[in-house]
Amino acid sequence: MKITVPATSANLGCGFDSIGIAVNRYLTIEVLEKADVWQVEHTLGEEIPSNADNLLIETALQVKSDLVPHRIKMTSDIPLTRGLGSSSSVIVAGIELANQLGKLELTQDEKLNIACKIEGHPDNVAPALLGNLVVASFIDGEAYAIPLHFPYCALLAYIPNTELSTKRSREVLPSSLSFEDAVKASAISNVMIAALSKHHLHLAGKMIEQDLFHEKYRTPLVPEITTIREIAKKHNAYATYLSGAGPTVMMFVASNLRKNLALELEKLELDGEVVYLEIDRIGVNISGFED
Repeated sequence: MKITVPATSANLGCGFDSIGIAVNRYLTIEVLEKADVWQVEHTLGEEIPSNADNLLIETALQVKSDLVPHRIKMTSDIPLTRGLGSSSSVIVAGIELANQLGKLELTQDEKLNIACKIEGHPDNVAPALLGNLVVASFIDGEAYAIPLHFPYCALLAYIPNTELSTKRSREVLPSSLSFEDAVKASAISNVMIAALSKHHLHLAGKMIEQDLFHEKYRTPLVPEITTIREIAKKHNAYATYLSGAGPTVMMFVASNLRKNLALELEKLELDGEVVYLEIDRIGVNISGFED
């Protein structure tokens, strides 16, 4: 019995807290035999609890408090605190765990609402649940989401070896924008969504890199993004942006240009890994559950 949830890359520059894509790194939850207490077996580090304090189980019990404990095996190739939605994948998996073990028959809308109430915003949990590109909002306790088919292109990510907590990354953001800047930022985001929906990657990329909401404030925390963007432009990448709260830097590029861009970035000898990624089109996947 397995639950598989993809990693996610949020914001896409100007889609702050509301837009994300699912990518092909995965959290996998294997539900094994019933147990006296919850047991979560993993190799993700001592700081990740192996009992009911694990975020997976905490989430599941928020959805249904009387679930029968099981032994769980958790594996993941989603790096922690790197801006690839590692915690959101666990939240989505926890909701699905409760849904399956509790036979709740939750709809996708119900799952998304629960996830947003726990996470606070939809940019990671929505694509983790639905796959592909998702434009979403969470307003007055109600989630709204529109999945879109992300236009075909290759993805390339620079994933630093250093962590960057969402809390620290949010601390550098301004508490408000001027009305003029807010209108401009909103217009940029609107055009980006329209361009992506029409598969106009050149225009979408231009808008992504004109973000006014967060990147300019977070760049000092991830200074290598400036050099990476310059090199990506030389290789005709569509866009380079800070994935989620960072520090991962994501690039959209034509598939025939990705290898040369990757080789050029590796020459920088930065403290991190250059990774090929693809869009996950499925979202959360469940297999093997029985009545």
